[in-house]
Amino acid sequence: MGSQRSSTASFASIYLLLLLFTKISAGFFRDDQALDRISALPGQPPVSFEQFSGYVTVNKEHGRALFYWLTEAKVDAAKKPLLLWLNGGPGCSSVAYGASEEIGPFRITRNGSSLYHNKYSWNKEANILFLESPAGVGFSYANTSSDLKTSGDGRTAQDAIVFLIGWFSRFPQYKYRDFYISGESYAGHYVPQLAKKIVECNKASSKPFINLKGVLVGNAVTDNYYDNIGTVSYWWTHAMISDRSYRSILASCNFAAAKTSRRCDHAVDYVMNHEFGDIDQYSIYTPSCAASNSTAAAAALPLRLKNTLIRRRSYGYDPCIENYAEKYYNRPDVQKAMHANTTGIPYKWTACSDTLIKEWQDSQFSMLPTYKELIRAGLRIWVFSGDTDSVVPVTATRFSVGRLRLNVKIPWYPWYAGRQVGGWSEVYEGLTFASVRGAGHEVPLFQPRRALRLFQSFLAGKPLPKS
Repeated sequence: MGSQRSSTASFASIYLLLLLFTKISAGFFRDDQALDRISALPGQPPVSFEQFSGYVTVNKEHGRALFYWLTEAKVDAAKKPLLLWLNGGPGCSSVAYGASEEIGPFRITRNGSSLYHNKYSWNKEANILFLESPAGVGFSYANTSSDLKTSGDGRTAQDAIVFLIGWFSRFPQYKYRDFYISGESYAGHYVPQLAKKIVECNKASSKPFINLKGVLVGNAVTDNYYDNIGTVSYWWTHAMISDRSYRSILASCNFAAAKTSRRCDHAVDYVMNHEFGDIDQYSIYTPSCAASNSTAAAAALPLRLKNTLIRRRSYGYDPCIENYAEKYYNRPDVQKAMHANTTGIPYKWTACSDTLIKEWQDSQFSMLPTYKELIRAGLRIWVFSGDTDSVVPVTATRFSVGRLRLNVKIPWYPWYAGRQVGGWSEVYEGLTFASVRGAGHEVPLFQPRRALRLFQSFLAGKPLPKS
């Protein structure tokens, strides 16, 4: 009975989205593309590509609007595909991380005064659309304050597809362009969940609703059970915890349970407070920022999900780099140039929202059933993992991928970027896995050349090079 109600609700949702899409195609919404054009950002070096940014309202009743930043391809933008990039958290900004630290065209100087070119920007290969999602992240907002305490997977995916409908209306030249979705960390939920919604809408439409071709996710939260097992295994195999603590965690924690126990929490708290030391858990072999306070960092290790063991800081790879972004995007002249904060948001722009992280309501226990649906839909699916991340480590991803029990097409092999091994890969029927050697949680930040090579292979639909 419950399943039938769910199916009916899903059909109604798809019908309303298609109706909205039809109205958009008929010119129901005003074209604001010209108003969103960025002439130049403060302190920006000269560029050959166009930029746009602004808001798309996703729920008029609640006043929810999502902020985007489009950096078009450097060459032949009209012929290049469109990539949507989502950062995770849940509650962290794609402008702060994806755009400013990873795959975007610019990096921010230490004092937040100017920008400089990213040599390995992914807009060499595609038009990149960064989305701050859900409402409450970065410049995205909700006029209904309670929305910030009731966010979850379901609403995030629904708002994201409504955003895309509105955005494609504003940018009709992209409407039927080859489209890909990528992201990292908790975007391991956002990306496949949004892809599933698009697939469902495409099935209900006479022609492709959105021309989705594939998904690419890195160091992705995938399955609570295997993520937890894989994370504790990584800690032990990389000498981060003692044999005694390893045995204690395995004995104390029921990884299949919806909630953790006090005994489990105590075992994990012990290793974090007494055995990890002052390291960057997102990149265990690189120095941590001298400007950060280890005590404060330890205090900022909340459970990001109520039903997982994994603890995560509210920060990205380098707190110092994150500080540069917070200096830059809080500048009034930058916000004016980006058409951001037009409603006067009553708080500073931050890389992550503590409220969203702490109040997250619904989280899918496992994304593996969703991946199976996307594989059946024929999408190109790549999963990659930086191998020095201890937060969502490569062991967790491999356990999850293994659970899919896919047939191997190309057995495990080293892949190359230049003359160096870039990582290791295995190609399955319906999915490609790749590790990235020497990369932490934000793969394109630590290994930009290798990450760009991986992205090029993904777009080409070809295995990573063996030599």
